[in-house]
Amino acid sequence: MFRKITSFLKEWKKSAHRKPLILQGARQVGKTWSILEFGRNQYENVAYFNFETNPGLRKTFDESIAPEYLIPLLSRIGGQTIVREKTLIVLDEIQLCERALTSLKYFCEDAPDYHIIAAGSLLGVAVNRSVFSFPVGKVDIKTLYPMDIEEFMLALGEDKLVDKIKKCFRDNTPMPTALHDAAMRLYRQYLVVGGMPECVVQFAETKDYTLVRHTQDTILASYLNDMSKYNTANEIKKTRLTYDNITVQLSKKNTRFQYKLVKKGGRAFEFENAIEWLTLSGIVSQVYKVEQIKKPLENYRNIDAFKIYVSDLGLLCAKKDLVPQDVLYMTSELDDFKGGMAENYVNVQLTINGYRTYYWLSERGAEVDFIIQRNGKLIPIEVKSADNTRAKSLNVYIRTYGPDYAIKLSSKNFGFEDNKKTVPLYAAFCI
Repeated sequence: MFRKITSFLKEWKKSAHRKPLILQGARQVGKTWSILEFGRNQYENVAYFNFETNPGLRKTFDESIAPEYLIPLLSRIGGQTIVREKTLIVLDEIQLCERALTSLKYFCEDAPDYHIIAAGSLLGVAVNRSVFSFPVGKVDIKTLYPMDIEEFMLALGEDKLVDKIKKCFRDNTPMPTALHDAAMRLYRQYLVVGGMPECVVQFAETKDYTLVRHTQDTILASYLNDMSKYNTANEIKKTRLTYDNITVQLSKKNTRFQYKLVKKGGRAFEFENAIEWLTLSGIVSQVYKVEQIKKPLENYRNIDAFKIYVSDLGLLCAKKDLVPQDVLYMTSELDDFKGGMAENYVNVQLTINGYRTYYWLSERGAEVDFIIQRNGKLIPIEVKSADNTRAKSLNVYIRTYGPDYAIKLSSKNFGFEDNKKTVPLYAAFCI
């Protein structure tokens, strides 16, 4: 199974300025698999430690976090001789041991020749509420997301199709109809299966949507368990209520998040902690409205106006209990949900590619789904779930701000006309 994170890890290993690496991300996105696969291929041996499966390990770090003290003990506990630059040390579920998190500072300062990767599923939540200091400036940090649609296609053996998609995106030339139709089918399959590695592997091996849905339900159950296990008693109900309601809000014509839809008379102060927990855990992401189209966009975001998207399309379909065939054939029963689902999909692909996304709304209600900074330019992106080519809001934006070009994502083939780059939904990973 190919994961793009491997390229980053190889560069990290070679870097003269390498620091201990923290790989964060939601549960089940493939952090442990990616690290261990990288370690097996790039190092002589891997010393793996998991604070969840081995709670007693925390006592070792409680006694001392000095590298010269820890290395001999970890070698003994892990049954691996830890050698500078030849052994990869892996500290998994590090959010469960704050002292281990702090120890990374001393490995950076006093023992930089040891290669360490720490992984955490709820690291953002833990850091936000930690007692010990976070090793600011002493670690490299990378977020791993679910597999994007390119990784999904490669897992299904569609290497040549991926190459063709990239070429057509680059050249703005249409795909042959047969290939375009095949890629659109893969896009709809991706909506159902999503990017959780276990689900992708199961689908690649069996094409069994029922088996995939069972795995998705298990992952959703683990998320609910985390909300209870790693949250304050007062916030558990609010967090679950908010998470359940996100999929409802994506079915609305206006997908902007509204507290009153979570609870009648709901207010920001009631649910802002719940939203923060879900965001820090990597389960959802917030996309803020920008008041002005100027750099940096972050300076002009409206903190009171935002949308919330979930991190994985397959989990979104499972959460809504959507019938796979309805998504695969985009039946009319899904008309109210198609737009929100397509927006969510595009946000996932853009986020994985490292973009910080925003949306724009004019005083008269014209709305552009995403604004990103691409190659130093502020680019508007309009998303359509089908082949609807009308983009009135996008035209309003273009007349108002005169961007270098705009991007329209839909089921239409590649093209470029009137300064608008038309991109099929399956090629969102190319942006």
